[in-house]
Amino acid sequence: MLAPEYDSVVIDDTYKPSPLFDTTAHLVQALTKKYSLDEKRFYATGQSMGAMMTLGLNIKYPDLFGASFVVAGQWPADQAKSLAKSLAKKKLWIVVSQDGDKSYSGENAITKAVKAQGTAVATAVWDGRSTGAQFAADVRSMKAQKAPVNYASFKTGTVVPKGSTTSAHMATWQVAHTIPGIRGRVMDQSRRVHSL
Repeated sequence: MLAPEYDSVVIDDTYKPSPLFDTTAHLVQALTKKYSLDEKRFYATGQSMGAMMTLGLNIKYPDLFGASFVVAGQWPADQAKSLAKSLAKKKLWIVVSQDGDKSYSGENAITKAVKAQGTAVATAVWDGRSTGAQFAADVRSMKAQKAPVNYASFKTGTVVPKGSTTSAHMATWQVAHTIPGIRGRVMDQSRRVHSL
């Protein structure tokens, strides 16, 4: 596992990455050359800005990751059509909350544009209060659709625990990363190898 930590923002709501964005991809490439790593099985995940970085890296470096888990992130809806060609070739699992943040509308635009490219997108609406067993069944149902892109949104009002002051955006992370089966599904994927 590689988890770079930077002392500044790498990508923000202007969608203009700092130089650390490319540094991250170059770090993965350098480690691949230095160590005996299975480059078919690199994965990316992130939430919020990390999800934006994950999407951005998949767009700019389409041959870097075998699959990605995108949690509560977005890319500008007005760029969705132009980026869909790159993302339509990716294996993605996307989870957002319907509670009004930009990630829900942004991912709706992206998945719509990806579908328009002819890529199958499995979609589902889940209750963020589900038990582990219920989530496992939800994941199995999506996996059965055999789509390269899986997009689940949490119903409005189901991710923030009663009495909590946490935003739905941030609560999405806490729920998404505990769902049985998503991580395994992502890590079952691989990519064709091209030289880096």
